[in-house]
Amino acid sequence: MKTPTLVLLSLVLAVAAQAKITTRAVAYEHDGVKLEGWLAYDDAVPADARRPGVLVIHEWWGLNAFAKERAEAFAALGYVAFAADMYGAGVTTDDPQRAGELAGQFYGKPLMATRARAGLDALLATGLVDPARVAAAGFCFGGSTTMALAYSGAPLAGIVSFHGGPIAAPADAKGRVATRFLVCHGAVDPFITKESLDGFLRSLDDAGIDYQFVSYAGAIHAFTNPGADAVRAKHGLNGIGYQAAAANRSWGHCRQFLAEIFAR
Repeated sequence: MKTPTLVLLSLVLAVAAQAKITTRAVAYEHDGVKLEGWLAYDDAVPADARRPGVLVIHEWWGLNAFAKERAEAFAALGYVAFAADMYGAGVTTDDPQRAGELAGQFYGKPLMATRARAGLDALLATGLVDPARVAAAGFCFGGSTTMALAYSGAPLAGIVSFHGGPIAAPADAKGRVATRFLVCHGAVDPFITKESLDGFLRSLDDAGIDYQFVSYAGAIHAFTNPGADAVRAKHGLNGIGYQAAAANRSWGHCRQFLAEIFAR
């Protein structure tokens, strides 16, 4: 005869065995632009449980399969993940020139933060998330966007930038921005100059932002994306490439960081 403890353990294991990641497209809108994000979560968790949430922001290619897969990877860790759409429903590209045009409309403009905030609001509106435990994670263009979103005063416990271009903290950030930063950087990324990186880190220090900066040896731009090598070969886009070691290490650092900022 099983003891009560063994019965409980059996039930927990049975639920875990039945767990699966539920995904669905979520339509929302910002400033007249129709957007479509990608929601992912573990449906084994009771529907009324409020879990930590992760807003995922895509590379400059748009909300493609890689961004959705990253959202699902966060969901597999037990988080409610929402891959935001920065460009518009169905707008993606694999052409660097077009991607530059799409991303270029955001850099240096308030639109970068306000469009990302619309994605954050869509995540919170699901009712699945504990609003006190929300982070944003972005890749390349998305990494930069997480910084802009944090500087805007969005209610984020932390942000994770994977090979994102650095955006310096504004002069008024000190005492205003409480979001913690994890910056995962390719040590030989040719698109980020030493001067811009040094200025970025100085600005974080000046703003008193709690940050971790990790530089991965031998890693260039887009080091987490397994499809980066094919894009480089197709378009002759030197400077991007997948590196498994850096991808795995940065994912481990991200997991540790999220566990830390969401701890109660």
